[in-house]
Amino acid sequence: MTYVDGAHRWCDRTEAARLTTTQHPPGSQGASGAPSPVNRRAKRTTFPLVDLYQTAVGKKWVMAVTGIALMGFVFAHMFGNLKLYQGPEDLDKYAAGLKTLGDPILPNSMVVWLLRVGLLVVFALHIHSAYSLTMMNRRSNGAGGGTRRDTIAANFAARTMRWTGIIVAAFLVWHLADFTWGWSFVNPDYQYGAVYDNVVASFSRPAVAIAYVVANLALGVHLYHGSWSIFQSLGSMSPRFNPRRNPLRRGFALAFTAAVVLPNISFPIAVQLGIIG
Repeated sequence: MTYVDGAHRWCDRTEAARLTTTQHPPGSQGASGAPSPVNRRAKRTTFPLVDLYQTAVGKKWVMAVTGIALMGFVFAHMFGNLKLYQGPEDLDKYAAGLKTLGDPILPNSMVVWLLRVGLLVVFALHIHSAYSLTMMNRRSNGAGGGTRRDTIAANFAARTMRWTGIIVAAFLVWHLADFTWGWSFVNPDYQYGAVYDNVVASFSRPAVAIAYVVANLALGVHLYHGSWSIFQSLGSMSPRFNPRRNPLRRGFALAFTAAVVLPNISFPIAVQLGIIG
């Protein structure tokens, strides 16, 4: 990552080279014999972090950091839901306990709402950075950037992440309508505060159970690609980044994905098999 003085902003190496060439075209000299800069400056703001976010490097970092936050959330959510196997009393007590986090210092449900707002901001930044990077890659490929092999590989990964991301986003809305908002057309048997009974009632319908399994498989694909690319985004610019450790990074991505997805898909399957009910 390089600071280009003429552009007054942080850029990755490729963009820095392009800006330097634009500002000092080869062979162009002023009266003093030095290259004459072109009066063409990129837009700058008074906030360095905003300038950084305008670059591909900045967007990758934002997507990686928000991805880590979302990974932490899905793991914690899965871990809490394991109380489903302990019975209705434990799961309902766990759900009620979430609303009293911070008590008596903070008002009831305040911590939960702060977490929800924070997750919404993180989710929005994650989506925006991913969309912006996709558009930048399309413009770069359209201008002839990269080899055909690199373009095919990049497009395949982008298509996979984009569509699994859309499926996960749609699943999240359904999940909230099913277990949080209690919309009757999503879960006709919804009862406020009866978390265990709501889960059993919802997963007792085969179509809903299948939908949850499919959505979590899509989440798994997204998690695997995302947790692997985090190392690329945050570590590839470090002098200590060692490509020889890529098998370990892929192993972590696979293990983390399995740790989240397998328990998640076990819940609807267990209800369908009568193990939970």
